[in-house]
Amino acid sequence: MKIMRKIIQIDDERCDGCGQCIPSCAEGAIEIIDGKAHIVAERYCDGLGACLGECPNDALTIVEREADDFDEEAVEKYLGGKEQKEGAIKMPVSGGCPSAKLQTFAPPTPCRSANEPVEQSSASSELSHWPIQIHLVPANAPFLKGAHLLIAADCTPLAYPNFHQNFLKEKVVMVGCPKFDDVEAYVQKFTDIFGAADIQSVTSVIMEVPCCSSLQGIIKKAMQAAGKTIPWEEVVISTQGEILERKGDVS
Repeated sequence: MKIMRKIIQIDDERCDGCGQCIPSCAEGAIEIIDGKAHIVAERYCDGLGACLGECPNDALTIVEREADDFDEEAVEKYLGGKEQKEGAIKMPVSGGCPSAKLQTFAPPTPCRSANEPVEQSSASSELSHWPIQIHLVPANAPFLKGAHLLIAADCTPLAYPNFHQNFLKEKVVMVGCPKFDDVEAYVQKFTDIFGAADIQSVTSVIMEVPCCSSLQGIIKKAMQAAGKTIPWEEVVISTQGEILERKGDVS
């Protein structure tokens, strides 16, 4: 049934597909489709605007227009069905989310390789536990107790050549994709972990692409939900394996 009411409107020109609005929508009304945020169905959006402050590009506004009435029962069925949903991910076309932009990197020339400093590294793995996928690690896993937690976007170990030595050493790692995985499930998983595991610090390692940037928002929301303030650091890796930025309060 169509009625006049308030509802979220997304400016397609301003949206870069970062996904930071998604964790704030408890109804799951927003999804990234073809590299842009979209309202899945009008009846899932309550129009309260919890997502507004999370958008770095001011792409979200509240408008009043004729729309399907908000249906709380439909939302509950939709959220329950999301966990059963398999695949059906639309791949962005060229010109969509920058994370899907095709790139080819030339190998270093002999001259460049000869002039790069030689790093001493161990051939052994620094991985201390299994599993490592975010959705597979239980919040009560014994290796999480008192851990220094490394949360890595799953492209980063491939892009950054010294991932084990520079990031993984003496840390407990959890990996996943903030673009394609269930963001609300991530928030709940980290809320449970922060509430139970006495985490000492959190380091997030992400790629430079916009959709990765939502990971810190997920971590922040989970800390707030758990009532915890944990030292954190965010590291941004370029698609060619360079550290572009480090920020946070981890000593």
